[in-house]
Amino acid sequence: MKFVVAGASGFIGGALVRRLEAEGHEVLRLVRRPVERAGEAAWHPLSGEVEQRELLEGAEGFVNLAGSNLAAGRWTAERKEAILRSRLESTRTLVAVLAHLHHKPRVFLSASAVGYYGSRGEEELTEASGEGDGFLAGVCRAWEEEAKIAESVGVRSVMLRLGLVLGRKGGVLARLLPMFRAGLGGRLGDGRQWMSWIALDDLVSVLMMGLADGRLVGPVNAVAPAPVRNAEFTATLARALGRPALMAVPALVLRFIFQEMAEETLLASARVRPQRLLDAGFQFKHPTLNDALSAVLAER
Repeated sequence: MKFVVAGASGFIGGALVRRLEAEGHEVLRLVRRPVERAGEAAWHPLSGEVEQRELLEGAEGFVNLAGSNLAAGRWTAERKEAILRSRLESTRTLVAVLAHLHHKPRVFLSASAVGYYGSRGEEELTEASGEGDGFLAGVCRAWEEEAKIAESVGVRSVMLRLGLVLGRKGGVLARLLPMFRAGLGGRLGDGRQWMSWIALDDLVSVLMMGLADGRLVGPVNAVAPAPVRNAEFTATLARALGRPALMAVPALVLRFIFQEMAEETLLASARVRPQRLLDAGFQFKHPTLNDALSAVLAER
């Protein structure tokens, strides 16, 4: 089948494209630069323009993984506007395009995040849990509302609420590994905050299921079934690397350096359960953090 992927050059998008192509599917990558090769189409999400729209005809699914990096800098007013706008405009552009295609895709798969729930302490969160407080929760709510518009034109819409994605060559782990290998790793704050995570190859399998399985509709928690506290995450990663992890960073320091971003990301507690995936029979290849880190660190 044919699929359209926005964000195909990213950490997650690249892995998805490799899986799709390995299984014999055709992938049309949406790129923000001039087209360089076959299988690409240029798009300009902030202006709502997609060039060569005819190339998108015949696609069975659209996947939107585009969005400005949350950790690219302090959350100034301008940065927060860029984070929100990059997500809303990319989603709005794709939904508008698919609405006018002669052959509608069967599914629109859009990224979201467990930031939807805000920081909720010890509460176990499922897709039935309500929206939390804070900037990220508001971004995720608005993001998902744009994606749901696809349903009004007869396209199944799936919003994947992503946790921390663990892979060797990108995401949070790529940033942490050099510090931990140097023996400079440690818990953040008191280390009691819950971290919801998923191995990259499990996430790609979730994306593939979302494209194929009509039972997945609406919000889906894309996390492993075993969230851990920050202190356990730190200890498990350090043990996997054979290094100490003694360098705790006080919450006060994190708040001073990162301000609002520290409160909503580094210190936020999200104990998220992938209820809809479990109900649909999804089998996690790496259900525990130790399994996931062992596999990731063995990658070449």
